[in-house]
Order: sequence, then structure tokens, then C-alpha cells
Amino acid sequence: MRKQKPKVRIILPDPKFKDVVVSKFVNNLMLVGKKNIAYNIFYDAMDIVGDKMKDEPTVEIFKKALANVTPSVEVRSRRIGGATFQIPSEIPANRKQSIGMKSLITAARKRHEKSMAAKLAGEIMSAYKEEGTAYKKKEDTHRMADANKAFSHFRF
Repeated sequence: MRKQKPKVRIILPDPKFKDVVVSKFVNNLMLVGKKNIAYNIFYDAMDIVGDKMKDEPTVEIFKKALANVTPSVEVRSRRIGGATFQIPSEIPANRKQSIGMKSLITAARKRHEKSMAAKLAGEIMSAYKEEGTAYKKKEDTHRMADANKAFSHFRF
């Protein structure tokens, strides 16, 4: 893969909501190839979210929560001379979405609730309200990028 870009895989939309973003999220949620279990966890979490928050459709709540935890900049380490600098850089759109999904899932896995569906529902609701672990991680990333803005001319 030296010269050519890898082919972009086409991901089919999920069966219930007919949405590609949901399908990508379930693919990230899946462990050891158990996609059916991952779908069941996600749909149960959406049912919990729908019961507790009746103001919007559940998919819109999920998408807003995902947008709230998606960072727009990140810091990358770059060694210049003898020193290592943290250089802020923009993130491509597909990587942004992937980072947001993974941070939402890892934050949900670390929560202390009974089932994974309850953990995921709790994290989605807190991300929707702009609070919680995943949102805090995004804020920390932005804060670190802002603190290292002086080194942005080293961008590669």
C-alpha cells in the first residue's frame, strides 16, 4: 500500500433505523465477531434512551450525543531537535467519527451499571447533555490542542 489509497468499504445501513452511522457504531461495539449481540445491546440502549428522553427520536439523540463527543483537533507528538512537541492538527472527517464512536464505547464500558445496554444508554444520555466521561475526554483533547497552539507551525 505504498502508493495507492485503500479501497473504501461500503457499509450497509442497520436493519431497524436504516442508518449507516448506527451500523458503523455497532461494528465498533462488536466483540469477537458477535454482531447480533452488538445489535441487541445497541437497540436495548436505544429503547432505554427512548423511555427516559421523550423529546426527540432516539436516533437523533444518538447522533447529537455522537457529535458532542467527536473532537475536531488532536495533538500529535513530533520530535524536533532533542525535544518532543505536542503539535495540534485537524482530524479528517472519517477519523473524527471513528474517534468519537470509540470514546463513547470505552466510556460506556467503564461505567458501573448492570448491563452493557444500560451503560451505553447512560453514556449516550450524558453525552447528549454535554457531560460524562466521553465528553470530558473531548474537552481535554481540545484544551491540550489549545495549550500547544504555539507549536502549530511545526505541522507535518
